[in-house]
Amino acid sequence: MKSELKIKKEAALDLVSLGALNHRVDPANIPFGKATTWTVHPSGGEYNVAANLANCFCLNTGIASAMVRYPIGDLIAERVRLMGVTPFYKYFDHNGVNGPNMATIYSDRGYGVRAPVVFYNRANEAGSQLKPGDFDWDEIFSRGVRWFHSGGIFAALSETTGELIIEGMKAAKASGAITSFDLNYRVKLWNIWGGMAKAQDVMGRIVENVDVLVGNEEDMQLGLGISGPEMKSKTKLDPSTFLGMIDKVVEKYPQVKVVATTLRECHSTAHHSWGAVAWIDGQSYISPTAELQILDRVGGGDGFAAGFFYGLLTGESEEEALKLGWAHGALMTTFPGDTTMATLEQVRAFAQGGSVRIQR
Repeated sequence: MKSELKIKKEAALDLVSLGALNHRVDPANIPFGKATTWTVHPSGGEYNVAANLANCFCLNTGIASAMVRYPIGDLIAERVRLMGVTPFYKYFDHNGVNGPNMATIYSDRGYGVRAPVVFYNRANEAGSQLKPGDFDWDEIFSRGVRWFHSGGIFAALSETTGELIIEGMKAAKASGAITSFDLNYRVKLWNIWGGMAKAQDVMGRIVENVDVLVGNEEDMQLGLGISGPEMKSKTKLDPSTFLGMIDKVVEKYPQVKVVATTLRECHSTAHHSWGAVAWIDGQSYISPTAELQILDRVGGGDGFAAGFFYGLLTGESEEEALKLGWAHGALMTTFPGDTTMATLEQVRAFAQGGSVRIQR
């Protein structure tokens, strides 16, 4: 492809993510106040991208994260191995009473007109205690890494996690890796220790080191303090507001070469209209729109990022890279859990307008 991204042709690892591993508990359609059973999904916004690229797209990926030596940590570490991701862990010992812990994300799926509900238990979270100096970046990048990724959820966990991202980004850039960041602005997380002003300070300094930025217009306004155009989009599928902000993003962060996001209109919990848009080296690309019947909406954005990065890493055209992200994100909503169960063949078939006829 003709992108200005200078991506290494080969390396031991195609992508390394930096972020907090956690576990999401999922009672499906039952509200937590009434649920007596739930399913556990090991997760983490940054990890999900690495897991999706390894498991569906067959790339070599790694995750730099905190890991606690206790049964919940064992469960999560086992899933990381099963997904094919190479771990780089800072280990913590659990005291048997109150941690440190692997965070718990409570997320039901809602139903019909009842929206999903998400809340957290991130008390004494090991991931929030990560800080600059915890990882030997020289050792990690000496293996050869093509792409380094992190996100705004990890940045929001504490006063040290954003600084660790900046340290990792600078090491990645020095090694010649592409850097990406998913803004993922989460008001509940930032309000614990600094609010919007702190988010804009921290994420603004992170994005100074970023080549590829993922985030919608709200993420850019709240997370980076970039004002939007006066004319608002008529629907959430209209990319005009997003595209109208790109000039301001690039003016503030001139090294950014790619900005992308998903477009989602929720008609009900189980019916979404789904699209995606990307700005790449001054050109805009818009995906088709798909009508999705949703099983589990969590992970669609990370699924998009993984498919989109795969297209960029493997030299697909700009249009095809966007469609691969759009297709994989759409397929993610048909599986339970936060990480992929799709195959590359399924992703390519959907990206090309594949049917839902039975595969014999």
